[in-house]
Amino acid sequence: MPERVRRNYRWLILPALGVVFFDQLTKQIIIKSLNIYETVPVIQGFFDLVHVRNRGMAFGIMNDAKSNSGTWLLLAMSSVAIVLLLVWFFRLKDEGVFFTLSLSLILGGAVGNIIDRLRFGEVVDFLDVYVGAYHWPAFNVADAAITVGTFMIAANLLFARP
Repeated sequence: MPERVRRNYRWLILPALGVVFFDQLTKQIIIKSLNIYETVPVIQGFFDLVHVRNRGMAFGIMNDAKSNSGTWLLLAMSSVAIVLLLVWFFRLKDEGVFFTLSLSLILGGAVGNIIDRLRFGEVVDFLDVYVGAYHWPAFNVADAAITVGTFMIAANLLFARP
């Protein structure tokens, strides 16, 4: 196996495992430290820690799903996304570290949120960014990794040399 392929496996697997570990660690700290809906100001007027649960997708999308069918649908969608990411990775001829790292962030984030759905039937969110009365929907480390990885892929596709 060529060195480039082995190195890229590391760039896919190790960061993804790091995201899953950090995501689950931070969620456990929040679960143990804050009651549900409890808020702790970190940067007054901009950033709080809050313990909320999300039955929907990232940033509160589909959060009004009341039944378990929504949970199973999101589990299925996340699993399909993971398979598609892995297929994409393995089909690329010369992916490079930046692109592989972006896939790794998305993969780790998806796995982190799948773990929550399997454990709790919902995802633990705790990062609350806001300005005045406007609050961005609460999110977690997995959501942030998915978002950063998605922007990295977009940047790579837009600005990569042919």
